[in-house]
Amino acid sequence: MFGGVQPAPTVVGARPESRLKPMKRVRFAPSPTGSLHVGNALSAVANRALGEWMLLRIDDTDPRRNVSGGEEAILRDLEWLGISWEDGPLRQSDRQERYRAAAGALGARFDGVTLLREDGTATYQLASVVDDIDFGITHIVRGNDHRPNEVLHRRLFAALGAQPPEFVHHGLILGPDGKKLAKRAEGATVASLREAGIPAEAVRRYLEELGIPRHDVQYDLPRIKRLAVDAIEAMSDEELAVRIGVPTSVVPVLRGARNFVEAREYARQVLDARPTRVDAPETLERFRELRTRANGTLAYDDAKSLVRELKAVGGDLRALRLALTGRERGPELAAVIAALPPDETLRRLDAAV
Repeated sequence: MFGGVQPAPTVVGARPESRLKPMKRVRFAPSPTGSLHVGNALSAVANRALGEWMLLRIDDTDPRRNVSGGEEAILRDLEWLGISWEDGPLRQSDRQERYRAAAGALGARFDGVTLLREDGTATYQLASVVDDIDFGITHIVRGNDHRPNEVLHRRLFAALGAQPPEFVHHGLILGPDGKKLAKRAEGATVASLREAGIPAEAVRRYLEELGIPRHDVQYDLPRIKRLAVDAIEAMSDEELAVRIGVPTSVVPVLRGARNFVEAREYARQVLDARPTRVDAPETLERFRELRTRANGTLAYDDAKSLVRELKAVGGDLRALRLALTGRERGPELAAVIAALPPDETLRRLDAAV
């Protein structure tokens, strides 16, 4: 009844069973309400894992819910997570003529549900089914909060002369109170995780671990934070330097960071220290002797040996950290010493005396 979907091409030389196997066509259909909730991101990852072909559809039929810049925020989140699609973004607001044509045989209401508003625009119920028909969607993967729509949608598919797709509903992500995770909660949106310095790899891995949960799951932000540490540790020196925007010589300082925000702060302690006066002349003088004797750039293991030697003679490591970084806390002191060029190390010691 609705054209536009072409049959899958036959591959020359393919085995008979591969020609008969239909392609799994899915769609991810967020509303343009701003950055993706992690529950919506779960749907996106689940669809991408299942689908061999994916449509990105923007469900913007309700103008009261649409947010300025909402679509752009979604595209940015998906790109950051490494989620691709084969077609789209398709905006339902651009397809109103198609929906009105589809509603011609059904009227403005169906099973007591409004399909067309008084102004002639389609509601979500009609637009969603028509799009799924037109784009040959074979599997609908979405959260359990959409389960009540399944019966109506199946009837609409039948009324429009189409075979309904396979419906797959997954559990929702809940907050600590057992209710659906509020978008304002810590780490509840992809943008908030990105701003907190969580690597995209950590978020994607967490969502892939959830898979397509049959039941609701409690949001495990601590798990994401642990995965962030793993992701940073797994990066090469070159990649980590690029992600933080620093020279590779600074990378040893970043290795203990729990996220990119902390890593950037660690980098600043090496690249842009605050001048700080320190009242520990014996420690600073002894360190100066050790550092001058070492001569040249220090390897990390050599810097650790130097720190151990200074500690063995009662050196005040806290005072040395203040002199070199201007902070009382930060990355491992040996990593800081290894990252600092000799002349810069001595300059900071002079400034601290």
